[in-house]
Amino acid sequence: MVKANYTFMVADDRVLAPGKLVVGAGLARTRGVAPGNHISFHAYSGKLFTFGIADILPAKSELVRADLVLLSKADYRAFFDIPPGHCTDITLRVANPLEVRSVASKLAQQFPDSRPILREEILRTYESIFSWREGIVLALATLAFAILAWEKASGLSADERREIGILKAIDWETGDVLRMKFWEGALLSLSAFLIGYLAAYVHVLHFAASLLARVLKGWAVLYPRFELGPVIDDLQVTTLFVFTVFPYAAATLVPIWRVAITDPDAVMRG
Repeated sequence: MVKANYTFMVADDRVLAPGKLVVGAGLARTRGVAPGNHISFHAYSGKLFTFGIADILPAKSELVRADLVLLSKADYRAFFDIPPGHCTDITLRVANPLEVRSVASKLAQQFPDSRPILREEILRTYESIFSWREGIVLALATLAFAILAWEKASGLSADERREIGILKAIDWETGDVLRMKFWEGALLSLSAFLIGYLAAYVHVLHFAASLLARVLKGWAVLYPRFELGPVIDDLQVTTLFVFTVFPYAAATLVPIWRVAITDPDAVMRG
């Protein structure tokens, strides 16, 4: 059993013979069918319907049509047991885009039981869903970075304290120690940023983001296949750089300053 949800629609852009349908590439791959094969679906009434597959939708449209099933109007009404002259959903095209909300408001007033849904509302819903899933990954990454920065800012190891004590004992000034340690932390965080960015680039473009794909695509059965193109947003990269490299470098200064102003002999003795 596939245990997946399918989207059934009437094929408006093509003529289908009775008993024939067109399916999305994701559905065809999951069910293991090809043009010329037959496929069966259980209707809501429990009746089993068997159709012949006339065609499979192009793979390039799989992102939005992986689970799509296109039928003729007669087969659609028979499958969902919709009597002639009745419908469940109506698509309305308004010539003037500025009047869309006004038309939807008038329809809601005239037909209180109806639920007008604008195209922009559907797009906004999908965008918020993807943004929410992206936010999960971003929150986990931010939490991991915050824990690392907090651990670094909470104190220094015994070896690091001894190193600073030796530098102070050989006449290093506090400012010199702070500058040296700041650039040391900046170099470390910059190296980590470049390595992480390169690893993320390879992971997304060469391994199809296999570690994060299920979170970003959703917990579904029919996962679409699509190739990701290399897109680098300078603003995003700069923002990520500023909020990762500089905070980590700055977080190291407070514990270093506390040790640097302490007597070198006391620091080296622990």
